[in-house]
Amino acid sequence: MKTKLKNILHRYKVEAFKATHSRQSLEDVTKECLDISENVLKNAYHYHFHRLPDATRVEIINMINNYTLEALLPPIIEKVMRRVVMLERQHELLLETITEILEALSEDEGGGKPSGT
Repeated sequence: MKTKLKNILHRYKVEAFKATHSRQSLEDVTKECLDISENVLKNAYHYHFHRLPDATRVEIINMINNYTLEALLPPIIEKVMRRVVMLERQHELLLETITEILEALSEDEGGGKPSGT
């Protein structure tokens, strides 16, 4: 049983490493991150003035807003989304591993003990 569990955990480690380092996986993650980031930036909030300020203030605030949305936020959101997507994939692998462990334990429990009659 010990070797079975070691093999399952080793497979998890190998699959998690492949998910984070293989070229195909990284391309898939990058595409997914860019799609999510694009949707997030499309849904960015816009500032609405309660009172109408003078034209120069509005222009400055719009310049800051545009700079933030176009220059600062995209790389930050992409990095955060990359981390989220990688964690989601590792989480899915971990759930599969836990399922395998539970199945192995139930097989061992069912086959290893004789009936008490």
